[in-house]
This record gives sequence, C-alpha cells and structure tokens, in this order.
Amino acid sequence: MPKGRPTTVPDDGLTTRQRRNRPLVVVHTGEMKGKSTAAFGLALRAWNQGWPIGVFQFVKSAKWKVGEEAAFRALGRLHEETGEGGPVAWHKMGSGWSWIQRPGTGMGPESDHAADAREGWEQIRRDLAAQTYRLYVLDEFTYPMKWGWVDVEDVVTTLRERPGDQHVVITGRDADPRLLDAADLVVEMTKVKHPMDAGQKGQRGIEW
Repeated sequence: MPKGRPTTVPDDGLTTRQRRNRPLVVVHTGEMKGKSTAAFGLALRAWNQGWPIGVFQFVKSAKWKVGEEAAFRALGRLHEETGEGGPVAWHKMGSGWSWIQRPGTGMGPESDHAADAREGWEQIRRDLAAQTYRLYVLDEFTYPMKWGWVDVEDVVTTLRERPGDQHVVITGRDADPRLLDAADLVVEMTKVKHPMDAGQKGQRGIEW
C-alpha cells in the first residue's frame, strides 16, 4: 500500500468512492499489549467525525477503571453539552450491562459470566439491526467466543449481514480463524520487547 494506495483494484462493480467507504470489520489480536489501545485510537477518529460510538467491554471487572473509559465518557459529555464530536455509549459486562437493572454489581462468584456475555452479544445484535452506532468497539470479545459463551458462526453471520455503514472493531487474544477470515482488517500484536521482561510492572498512564 504505497502512500496509502491499494496495490490492486478488484473488478467488483463498485466505484472508487463506494469501495473506499465500505464498512469494515477490524480485529486486533495477538499476545502483545496495545490491542484495545489501537481500537480506542480508531474511536477517537470516529468521535472527531461525529460518529455515534458504542463501546461494549467484555471480561474486565467493573472495578477496573480504565483511562479510556474516563476519557470517552468525558467526550460523550462534551458532545451533549456542545454538539462537538459524536455521542458515546460505554457498556461494561462487569457492571451487569447498562441496559439491565439487577441488584448488585461486579463479576463475583454469584455472576453467570456466560449469561452476561450472551446478554451483551444479544444487545449488540439489536443495535446492529437498528444501526444504533457508526462504530462499535467490542473490547476483549474474542474471549467469550473462545470459551464457547458466544457462538462464533452467529457472530460471523451477523457481522456479514449487518446493514448500513457500521464499522466493528473486535479486540482480544486468540481470535477464532473464522472471525479472522470474515474480517476486512486483521492486526496481530507480537512482542519484540516488553518492560516486564526486565521485571518492571505495569504503570499508571501507560497500562491504565
């Protein structure tokens, strides 16, 4: 892709504009850190374009306050107050999802993690059908598929058949080969060097 130009032009009957604006499924996978960070970098660009953004954060505990969440909630408030950027909705599996009212929070032993993951996926399906957002960040969504909590074929079919101009970014290790095959853009984060190799733990402002 020299200077951002494709190396080939497919004979698909689309105009250059149509092909350029085709909605994408993006997967960030691999063993190295940075998968979610890259996804939220894309979300910043989407917010600047005024796109509605839906973040669905799987696996992480409700008590884990990541820096991206605080930043995007602030950007959502800025949009509400000034109209700048786009609206942001942030949903966390660990807090029981924002559309479900149930006693208690957190992902303690009383929680049914598989059921929580399925609830999240069902809401994503509804939002895709309704074209609720222009960009979806499904953070750590590879794990519910890997653990059998969410059916991979259902995910692939739903993404393939989604209407409109909806972009979907999925992060997490061990992405299923069927998901990789269905994706338009796949990035694998591989480790060359990491501070933990020298005994240094994660630090504020870098890891969270």
